[in-house]
Amino acid sequence: MEQRPPIIINRLDAERLQRLIDSATGKELAVAELLEEELMRGEVIDPELIPDNVVSMNSQIRFTELTRGRQMIRTLVYPHALDSVEDAISVMAPIGAGLIGLKVGDVIHWPIPNNATVQLRVDAILWQPEREKQFHR
Repeated sequence: MEQRPPIIINRLDAERLQRLIDSATGKELAVAELLEEELMRGEVIDPELIPDNVVSMNSQIRFTELTRGRQMIRTLVYPHALDSVEDAISVMAPIGAGLIGLKVGDVIHWPIPNNATVQLRVDAILWQPEREKQFHR
């Protein structure tokens, strides 16, 4: 697999994500393992220091699945918020896990089920909690 771009993760997000990873079962286990790898390799910093071009939890992002040339707008959420956010994608979904911590312009080759890989590019962050001074969201 190609080298992944460096990522930055909000410390509070990292703590919450670790709890999700630790409680993962069944079909979530494969994504949880990938997410844990991302947490281990990411730079974890305080929420107030997150640059406004980094995908954090609850960010609304425009990204392109370069594999199929499909552009999407989604809000990266924890699984419990899937039903309450209209354009939600769970961080525990294969593609959602690949987006955390990326910067605008980053491209990542990310594994998905059935031994396939997608290539994702972050095009824009339309809304980010840290940019709006919502550091504990």
